[in-house]
Amino acid sequence: MNSIFYCCGKASATARAVASIILSFVIVGVYSSVGRLHAQTGGDPSMQFKTIAAELSAARLGGAEESEARMQVALEYLDTIAVSSLNVSASPDLGAVNRLLSGLAAHTPPVGENYRLVRISGTPATYAMEINFGLGGPAAVRIYSDVAGHYALAARIDHIVQKDFLDSDVELVPVSGSESVFVTVSGRTDDLSTGAFTAWQFNGHGVVALWNSDLLQQSSYQPEDGGFRIAYCSQVNEDRPSECLKMSRDLYRFQGGEWKRIETADLPLPKPAAK
Repeated sequence: MNSIFYCCGKASATARAVASIILSFVIVGVYSSVGRLHAQTGGDPSMQFKTIAAELSAARLGGAEESEARMQVALEYLDTIAVSSLNVSASPDLGAVNRLLSGLAAHTPPVGENYRLVRISGTPATYAMEINFGLGGPAAVRIYSDVAGHYALAARIDHIVQKDFLDSDVELVPVSGSESVFVTVSGRTDDLSTGAFTAWQFNGHGVVALWNSDLLQQSSYQPEDGGFRIAYCSQVNEDRPSECLKMSRDLYRFQGGEWKRIETADLPLPKPAAK
């Protein structure tokens, strides 16, 4: 059995057949649209994608100049997989697509590297891909929407077009069932889980930043009933930056076309780690 479509220990012959057909269309779409990648590098496009992903991660970790052109080639390859998948069926199997994407990881284990397609809302549905090229490497978000019955790349979030975007270890969190609103979470890889949060809305033509947080220490988050709840250190000891004097928790929602903080509350301070 093809493990890409295996779920919960059982799968019917019909389900396997349908899944195989979907995957076949995706693969055909990918390989019929990767001329640029093949022309630039030669060889197997998926292997060349992995080579570029590894280069992008190594360049940033080593402080070398990053190649925007190479990054764009890799992003276009991911776009091809996403668009081919979304145009195969009105109800795409995101689990299958994401298993296919996970096979593109250049690093073993794939620490800091992932490619994930998610539905962010709307009718017809709007989708986004969360892209992390590897430990320390650049990250990006791609938005795909339906135009006249055909999905295509509609918007992008990366450090090339959004200069202030913290493109490190990005996580994408859909927060609205009716609007194309989502939050990107960046950073949060140090010992204090220091990260930045941005709420975005896709308006059918592009993405608009609705809200940006500061860099928040000891941060954690949770989507909740069409909203977004975030806990963080709201007062740091200036003499001991690693010590938090006050913890807070805020709840945000998208209401009336605006991103609003609905409530805020103080939290108990975390207990010191046992020595």
